[in-house]
Amino acid sequence: MSRALIVIDVQNDFCPGGALAVPEGDLIVPGINTKMSGFDVVVLTQDWHPAGHSSFASSHDGKSPYDMIDMPYGSQVLWPDHCVQSSMGSAFHAGLRQDGDLIIRKGFNPAIDSYSAFFENDQTTPTGLEGYLRNRNITALTMVGLATDFCVNYSALDAAKLGFDVVVDLELCRAIDLNGSLESAMSDMKSAGVQFA
Repeated sequence: MSRALIVIDVQNDFCPGGALAVPEGDLIVPGINTKMSGFDVVVLTQDWHPAGHSSFASSHDGKSPYDMIDMPYGSQVLWPDHCVQSSMGSAFHAGLRQDGDLIIRKGFNPAIDSYSAFFENDQTTPTGLEGYLRNRNITALTMVGLATDFCVNYSALDAAKLGFDVVVDLELCRAIDLNGSLESAMSDMKSAGVQFA
């Protein structure tokens, strides 16, 4: 069994001081760096939004961060502007090892958000990660990063649907926990057969 570590969105804007900071998001960096050496493949994902992205509250008159709206692909949380392409906020945390095998950039379509490392939020547009992992004969995935209840959760659910064996290392994740989103995410992942470490 070949194994990949999927390091999700360990970027400045999701760490303390960032535009969409996840509490203690920076504390997972040393553990992730140590863990990288134990895998056949390491993939880093990066939120990579154009300015004015449709998921930004600032793109919608009268809306505030964390409001919900309906998009053509379903419900969407409106976020503070974050991870704008080539900004300091979109860069990986300076302490993170960046010598992985592949970087997947997601959320670059201005009309569709993308939490999952595998599909945009329309659930049909692929990022290319599945094909890469299949070509490398990867069957088991361990996921770490930010945030447990959004991008890690959606990535884990999609990976399980695609038939990968999936483990989420909760010690090396941190959550936003927006209106009970962490509890809901944990329940969904358990139901999908995702394992926890």
